[in-house]
Amino acid sequence: MTNNPITFELQATYGNARAGIIHTPHGDIPTPVFAPVGTQGTVKGITPAQLHEIGASLVLANTYHLYLRPGDTLVAQLGGLHSFMAWDGPILTDSGGFQVFSLEADRKIDEEGVTFKSYLDGAFHRFTPERAVEIQENLGADIIMAFDECPYPYGRETNEAALERTHRWLERCIRAKKRPDQALFGIVQGGVFSDLRQKSAEFLTSLDLPGYAIGGLAVGETKEEMHAMIEVVNAILPPDKPRYLMGVGTPDDLHNAVRRGVDVFDCVAPTRLARHKAAFYRNRQINMANSEYKNDPRPIDEMCTCYACRHFSRAYLRHLIMAKEMLGSILISIHNIHTLIEQTRRMRQAILEQRDWTYEPVEESE
Repeated sequence: MTNNPITFELQATYGNARAGIIHTPHGDIPTPVFAPVGTQGTVKGITPAQLHEIGASLVLANTYHLYLRPGDTLVAQLGGLHSFMAWDGPILTDSGGFQVFSLEADRKIDEEGVTFKSYLDGAFHRFTPERAVEIQENLGADIIMAFDECPYPYGRETNEAALERTHRWLERCIRAKKRPDQALFGIVQGGVFSDLRQKSAEFLTSLDLPGYAIGGLAVGETKEEMHAMIEVVNAILPPDKPRYLMGVGTPDDLHNAVRRGVDVFDCVAPTRLARHKAAFYRNRQINMANSEYKNDPRPIDEMCTCYACRHFSRAYLRHLIMAKEMLGSILISIHNIHTLIEQTRRMRQAILEQRDWTYEPVEESE
């Protein structure tokens, strides 16, 4: 593929870790980068202005959910996702493949595509590679994903068959793509099998795509298996294109994946954990509903500079949680997203300065 609407500028490496900039039609994305997930065209509880304040440079939206509601045609009529959700920065949309394949009992796969049942009203719908591209073109994201099959990581025959189908579907996505202002990324599959991962990475590389994603991880395999597959894939993917590890977003995972050459991350974890009262604290999570925080005047993290930590105490956040006030989960969401964005910023700075970085331990007193 040529005339890519996005380009990747590799600025520095430190070991296998990389610092760069993804140039897109809606602005630059310094990497490594964590992208908050706006499944329904909104990062839950967070306004676009707050996302800018937190430092977000990329947001992910979900093709499957936006197709079902409000519909990709409506989004297109209203100016595309950037206008619809009032976010002026870069947007990435996934293909909907992971959501479709996670339905298990409510979907049927064939060579042409997938028939699935809506979780909203039980109606049946059909996704093909061509339809997945069409929906994402209507949504208008800067980076769009090829439609792939994402199986459970174990089971060699299943993963081999899914891999071959994913490759055939990728070629169909490339042929179906019409918009010149969007970049189509392919997705490496292969489960926990090194030779399959290698085969997939080599095939995708041969197509000279503007970027590459590593899919099918963080779905049940061990951390050691995840790390091994990242290493296999990144040893093959071209150094002048961005590498996106799909659906990964904890401080520990970001730390380990950046060291192995990953550039882009996304995950629902920061906001999902916040809705369940959990806040990132250094290299662990703390439950803000715990009684020990009832009279605690400290912020979530005294080293954090986010809006929540600059203004509110653990005692106040616990009060909000116990009173079932929505502000509690909003403030913890701000903190959790900021934590990951700040972590990637620090790692990027360390790579640019050619020095190692520390993964902050928890003090003994905690």
